[in-house]
Amino acid sequence: MADSLPGEGTSPRILRSETVLVLALSLGASGVSALISFIGSLTKPGGLKHQAANLNTSYAPGRPWLDLAWQLFGIATALVPVALVAHLLLRERTGGLRVIGFDRTRPWSDLGRGVLIAAGIGSAGLAFYLVARAAGGNLTVVPESLPDVWWKYPVLILSALQNSVLEEVIVVGYLLRRLGQLGWTPMAALVASSVLRGSYHLYQGIGGFIGNMVMGVVFVLLYRRWQRVGPLVVAHALLDIGAFVGYALLAGKVSWLPTM
Repeated sequence: MADSLPGEGTSPRILRSETVLVLALSLGASGVSALISFIGSLTKPGGLKHQAANLNTSYAPGRPWLDLAWQLFGIATALVPVALVAHLLLRERTGGLRVIGFDRTRPWSDLGRGVLIAAGIGSAGLAFYLVARAAGGNLTVVPESLPDVWWKYPVLILSALQNSVLEEVIVVGYLLRRLGQLGWTPMAALVASSVLRGSYHLYQGIGGFIGNMVMGVVFVLLYRRWQRVGPLVVAHALLDIGAFVGYALLAGKVSWLPTM
């Protein structure tokens, strides 16, 4: 649904520039980085499944307090684009992030819907990853390789929350709003949001790209139905917490979970 332009004198050209800059500072840049990483993996000897896509790694091995400082710094700075989006949406005098449904007005509804989404997508996503890796279309994803210290699990949970807020606020709520204001058709906006989501997961391989693009389609359709980012943030956070913490607990202990 197209929305009115945010404020008098805000031209489509300015909105386009703003959108490009927000993406260049966040997930658009991640998409380019993922593409370069994928090309590197493709041109490296050996199949994709024999290479690792490492998430949540140590920044200062053997120095746990310094490592923790870097972990928290990375999580905090990754959320700066969300603060920028909140600022930009405030110009519209519609309540900032409230206009895309990221607030505390419906916590139980958001939580319930998020749990249902995560339950539906989680098992299907894991099965798709295992099939894609077995077929040679995906790297072996290593969700965490942090040292066994007291802050390991809290940092993994914070990392999952950061991912979910960043991605859903920008790739769904903000991007769809801006593209609607710029006159994009609903289908074109859906494709743009979904392809962007897939692009910054391309470092995992073709499976990561396709799987997340399909997830992007589902999330856009649900957002349009509910007009709220909240349930998507909950679902995404639960999926990432399950992946990060689940891998930390199960890696090397079950035969079906690939490790490096």
